[in-house]
Amino acid sequence: MNTEQTIDHPMQDLLTANDHRPLQVEQIVEGPIIKIGSMEVYINLAPYGTGIIYGREYINARDILRNGNIGDVIKAKIVEVENHDGYVELSLKEARQALLWGEADKAIREKTPFALTVKEANKGGLMLEWQGISGFLPASQLKQENYPRVEDGDKDAILRELKKLVDTQMTLTIISANPKEGKLIFSEKGPEQETKNTLLTKYELGNELECEVTGVVDFGVFLKLQEGLEGLVHISEIDWGLVEHPRDFYKVGQVVKAKVIEIKDNKISLSIKALKPNPWKLAEESFKKGDEVSGVIIKFNKHGALASIQEGVSGLVHVSEFGTEEKLRENLELGKTYPFKITLFEPKDQRMTLSFTGTKK
Repeated sequence: MNTEQTIDHPMQDLLTANDHRPLQVEQIVEGPIIKIGSMEVYINLAPYGTGIIYGREYINARDILRNGNIGDVIKAKIVEVENHDGYVELSLKEARQALLWGEADKAIREKTPFALTVKEANKGGLMLEWQGISGFLPASQLKQENYPRVEDGDKDAILRELKKLVDTQMTLTIISANPKEGKLIFSEKGPEQETKNTLLTKYELGNELECEVTGVVDFGVFLKLQEGLEGLVHISEIDWGLVEHPRDFYKVGQVVKAKVIEIKDNKISLSIKALKPNPWKLAEESFKKGDEVSGVIIKFNKHGALASIQEGVSGLVHVSEFGTEEKLRENLELGKTYPFKITLFEPKDQRMTLSFTGTKK
């Protein structure tokens, strides 16, 4: 480092500073380095005098100052306007922090995007870091393709989904900066996207839409209505027949037709089966209470067994008919056909119960 430069009396330039506002603590100032010592650096703050970075402030900034040379212009924050030696005492580290928060404010105004890597996940969102400052990305600020697709807001399930994003890089914007708490809030939603409320106003109940499948989960299928807006087809609205695994019906990227059946709480619900003929209406013309029918066992549940008497129309064979679930399963096997009698038939509510009329084991 070049240290061959003398220093004038620290306050001599203040005599000519009458036309300038007085220096204040916390103010950011800049000037060229005029001397580098073993544990201090002197800055020319003309016309105010000479600034000094030393002691703890020098140690805090030594990694930056180590590569400094005389003549380099640096910015620093005033810690004391005039110390006991007459110098303006400066902090480089605090200045850097102040400048960073200034950059953050500017980034918020200009909606500057940053490519950042996710460090951690919690039940509320993701933890990141920008320029050494901790940041938080709330789950609500994720794009739809990254938003945890979890039914009923299960927090543990949300956390499992969010953890899948750890170590991935995301393009984010800063939406809030709090220097006092040392925290930044980020968003993955692009500034060009319309708000969800605005998008929802374009749709009405009964709209029939052509959509792309963007996600298939255990409880249904997500469909893209347009950029920035998805709707959910719940598993119960996929087909009139039994649907146990939505993945057996649809794949991501597939184009399907769906009908808007509910718009509530900033969410849009869709139905695929609503655009298909309702088999219960046909059943109403073909069956009545007391009829003897044949049915195929398609599923067991805690109440008994479901038997399909025609495509999309099934009735419950209650476990009480056999006394225990074990006995019911001994007499009825999945995929096999048995004789039944219709004991309850309410096609408008899609309800039917059946009584086994075969020989019990």
